[in-house]
Amino acid sequence: MTDVRMRKYLDRLGVDGDLAPTVENLRRLHRAHVERIPYETLDFQLGRAPGIDPGESSDRLANSSRGGYCFHLNGAFAWLLAALGYQVRTHRVGVQKVDEPVPPGINGNHMAVTVAGLPAPDGPEESLLVDVGLGFALHEPLPLRPGRTEQGPFGYELGPSPFEAGAWRLDHHPLRGFAGADISLVPARPADFAEEHARLSTAPDSDFVRLARVQRRDADGTDLLLGCVLTRITAAGDERTELGTTTDWFDALSSTFGIRPDEFGVEGRDRLWRTVRAGHEEWRRSIEAAALTP
Repeated sequence: MTDVRMRKYLDRLGVDGDLAPTVENLRRLHRAHVERIPYETLDFQLGRAPGIDPGESSDRLANSSRGGYCFHLNGAFAWLLAALGYQVRTHRVGVQKVDEPVPPGINGNHMAVTVAGLPAPDGPEESLLVDVGLGFALHEPLPLRPGRTEQGPFGYELGPSPFEAGAWRLDHHPLRGFAGADISLVPARPADFAEEHARLSTAPDSDFVRLARVQRRDADGTDLLLGCVLTRITAAGDERTELGTTTDWFDALSSTFGIRPDEFGVEGRDRLWRTVRAGHEEWRRSIEAAALTP
């Protein structure tokens, strides 16, 4: 079963050939993952929350056109990398929102992955930070050492956290999607994320429940579907399109993000569109109200 699932997972990534654990192969797998498998929270709009067991998540990605959010995507990718022979660990993270003035601490609202012991062509073995589960985050993994990296329109600065002892800090410049993240280097298990996953995926005040989000990264930027607004974000700026009909919305879901609408069923598509549209209208009203507040 593991070999069949791994083969299907790799087929979805479009990756084959020599996949021995190397820095370059890890980069290749990471790029393929964020380009082909979307970050998405559509199940939460339907009132269901798939579990975050890495085996179950990898099975879902291998056998459907669907994606997930951080606990699903990074958990599944960690499973795949371990199956390919990489030295993998998952870690608790606290992601700081753009409008959040103080970092939340390492509260486990995100999962990150590190890979250790990779031979480097010009030096000692290398460790890398891996993240295929944060829409505005990495196109390729980052060396786990202080430094700044530009990837498309986004910049990332990694270094020791000034907020959490013994942790790393990933700052995001310019601010898009998130301000930064504090990353514990203590290994974590799936159970360490269960409580936060339950809150993020079911609480009425969770951003993921209130508004649908689908996102997919590439070398030049990212495509973001937030409610009924599709935005292409690159260094040249943002291009926004409002999707006002169910046909337009599901067409974008398929053509831009690769999610097959038929996987929801007729009743599921109708319910999803109603929920997404209602959340979008509520979001729009909240923005308008905020603009009128003196």
